[in-house]
Amino acid sequence: MEEKKLDINSIIGFLLIGAILLYMLWQNQPTPEQLAEQEKVKQEQLASEAANQVATELTITNNSNDNQLPTDPQGLANLKNKIGDFAYALTLASATNTTTTFENEVLALKIDNKGGFISEVKLKSYVNHDSVPVYLIKDGSSVFNLNFATSDNRTLNTTNLYFQPTLSTSGDNQVLSMRLKVSETQFLEYRYELKPNDYMLGFSVKSQGLSNILNTSQYVQLDWKFKAHRQDQSISFENRYTRLTYQHEGDKINKLSQTGDDDETESDLSWISFRQHFFSTILVPDTPIKTADLKSFNLVDDETVDTLFTKRYEVSLPLTYSGGELTHNMNIYYGPTYDDILNKYDQNLEASIPFGWGIFGWINKAVFSPLYAWLTNYLPYGLAIIVMTIMVKIVLSFVQYKQFLSQAKMKILKPELDAIREKYKNNKMKAQQETLAVQNKAGASPLSGCLPGMLQMPVFYALFMFFPIAFELRQKSFLWVDDLSSYDSIAELPFNIPFYGDHISLFPILASIAIFFYMKMTTGQQMATQPTQEGMPDMGKMMKYMIYFSPVLMLVFFNNYASGLSLYYFISNLISIGIMIVIKNFIIDEDKVLAKIQVSKAKPKKQNRFQKKMAEIMEQAEAQKAAQQKRKK
Repeated sequence: MEEKKLDINSIIGFLLIGAILLYMLWQNQPTPEQLAEQEKVKQEQLASEAANQVATELTITNNSNDNQLPTDPQGLANLKNKIGDFAYALTLASATNTTTTFENEVLALKIDNKGGFISEVKLKSYVNHDSVPVYLIKDGSSVFNLNFATSDNRTLNTTNLYFQPTLSTSGDNQVLSMRLKVSETQFLEYRYELKPNDYMLGFSVKSQGLSNILNTSQYVQLDWKFKAHRQDQSISFENRYTRLTYQHEGDKINKLSQTGDDDETESDLSWISFRQHFFSTILVPDTPIKTADLKSFNLVDDETVDTLFTKRYEVSLPLTYSGGELTHNMNIYYGPTYDDILNKYDQNLEASIPFGWGIFGWINKAVFSPLYAWLTNYLPYGLAIIVMTIMVKIVLSFVQYKQFLSQAKMKILKPELDAIREKYKNNKMKAQQETLAVQNKAGASPLSGCLPGMLQMPVFYALFMFFPIAFELRQKSFLWVDDLSSYDSIAELPFNIPFYGDHISLFPILASIAIFFYMKMTTGQQMATQPTQEGMPDMGKMMKYMIYFSPVLMLVFFNNYASGLSLYYFISNLISIGIMIVIKNFIIDEDKVLAKIQVSKAKPKKQNRFQKKMAEIMEQAEAQKAAQQKRKK
């Protein structure tokens, strides 16, 4: 048989055929758009497969029937073996992982079919420090669950079961009914009612026809877990004002820890507030909660890493049956931590705002809060701070006058007092007696300079509490400041300084400079008139240290604080410096003061009971010392 060989023509033919095939392949290759579409289809297929797998897992672990539920008798029987009579809920079309949108002019809520509770809360009128809408609940940050026992010895959780939503209206109000059904006439219901333009949501937990299905000898456990989203520029500053707060036993207000983890069991609770800095979620029952376990966990250990949430709150409380059924009415507030709004509900909810304790809180609520709100009706928010500061300083100017007058008297008397101490340098008790006698006759006392300063302390502390919690300042600008409720950064640092931060704020610097010069004027003069007494601390040296320590403390501590507070301190100290200059140069004449002192010393001075008692004590001490010295001889 003759062997076939490839000739040149065959080779050329094969090459041509190959070239044609390659050309056809090249011509028919998919375009970039087609490749992208193919990839999209592929990813959708993979996602679909993954979703089916997850759905299958959920069906197994959560006793749900995600979209493909058995309708046959055997399938229903298997479900009923797992969750009993509540298997009926899984046969309904609502047994899917869908949500219902529920909103008015100020709130936008989403309620999940699975679990029946709110999975998202958006405040329509507000944005956070990144200009993103404020969400109080989002992405699983809140879990609301009822744990209950059935008559056939099962323990179920509402978070694993599906509710059927029904929207309706009641007058101007919107109503959303979420029913966990056993049959068409038997169900556990969450009822939500939303009024127009209102932050308070009506909420009730009720059951119908379940007295024989639920184990009514055991209470239903309500568990609510809530993670507070970060909303402010400084998460550490925001966290200082984020606290679980509650009212109990009438009008008692209490709080869990501000900085660490904390828990408490309380009774007779009127409301429970998951308070954030400027926003709150508040549970307000129609009747006081008999008992509740309250927990708070701090989530900010390192502000450079922990940037999403500030605290986690947990509340656990029992719901009891009445006549074999559940009937519990309450309200939930989702909105600003703003006293003007909270006051409208007449539930003492404004007490959740940390105005300060005792007299400080009273001053803020009765004076500064309404005064500042009134000023902001006519002035920009930064100017309102300046005007309020001026008003406060004018009211307290008499205190500064008394303080400076006392310092002037002590300065004038200093040579005489120094002479007395020199004369009786070997008899300290006698020197003390003579010093007090001279000060009493002249109407001058070191305490007369301290007491006016003490009168300013309630005002000082009240304003220290007011500005960081003043909702009116939130996201209000002034000069270079974008937000008077946050720090006024003028430069970012490439590193973080402990206690100071990673930025430089300008108003704390200005306030520190003003404090330095003010203390130079006041404390410096006190140093000049303050004698050093044996056995007592060197007050002059302590005051000298305070001149430098106080501005540094102001600079460091307030770098992350509300710029509105630093603005107040800056303006306040500038005004104080001005008042001191006016008093020193135009009001107090040291020659006239000296003349008055001489007249006062010439007049017989009647001692009060305290002065008489002090004189008697000092005389007795002097007599005892003399007797001791005599015995030694």
